[in-house]
Amino acid sequence: MLTVPARLLGDAERIAVERLLDRDPYAAAQVAEQVAAFGLAWWRTEARVFGYGSRRNLQSLCWLGNNLIPVRATPQATAAFADLAGLNGRSCSSIVGTADAVLDLWTRLAVRWGPARDVRPCQPLLATGALPAVPPDPEVRLVRPKELDLLFPAAVAMYTEEVGVSPTVDGGERGYRERIAELIRARRAYARIVDGRVVFKAELAVVTRHTAQVQGVWVAPEWRGRGLATRGVAAVVHDALHRVAPTVSLYVNDYNEPARRVYARCGFERVGTFATVLF
Repeated sequence: MLTVPARLLGDAERIAVERLLDRDPYAAAQVAEQVAAFGLAWWRTEARVFGYGSRRNLQSLCWLGNNLIPVRATPQATAAFADLAGLNGRSCSSIVGTADAVLDLWTRLAVRWGPARDVRPCQPLLATGALPAVPPDPEVRLVRPKELDLLFPAAVAMYTEEVGVSPTVDGGERGYRERIAELIRARRAYARIVDGRVVFKAELAVVTRHTAQVQGVWVAPEWRGRGLATRGVAAVVHDALHRVAPTVSLYVNDYNEPARRVYARCGFERVGTFATVLF
């Protein structure tokens, strides 16, 4: 298949990029947040945004930084992005985005990048713009800056359980702690704290003018099975819709039936399918 080479985008094409991102407000949220905050100059973000298509007809995007994220990527675009990303060794920690594009990219890059630690081919992308029918947990609230030391162990436990490796390995503790502190300062971290211990947590990991994307939902093991997750997520959705964005979205592993039931009870509906390749 002959492809048009992907090209590095800059601030001169920001309007076209934002228009493309607006066409896919949930799947493109991670990239949209970064573009809104930093523009397209690579030296501001330590990432590069590549485009496929002409200046007058930008068709697809690819964010290449700590994550590799295709946006509205056609098969021709994924071929071009794979050619570009494969020129050098892997520098990203994951490929994440719309399932068709992610799995196509991985098929093309696997030979050059070597084996992945995990491939999650089907992650329902969910969204809601309505308040949940279930009552929110009144004890779930925004985490205060002085409570970072309480939230951090829970965040590490959630990440390790979800991803399969601790975020603190290989010198990652400082960076991960700074990320959690940043979410707290931005009023995007929620928790229920009982006797000085976090028993429920969640964050708005991505916020755009279209949506607030929830990640990091976690319940302490000994508190599971009591409905805490459902009421906790309901509390997060209530606050996010009132204070942050017109919709709330997230993606979840298809095999995580308990989590999918929680989100269904809270009114989330499927709007797409993600996939993630973890290294």
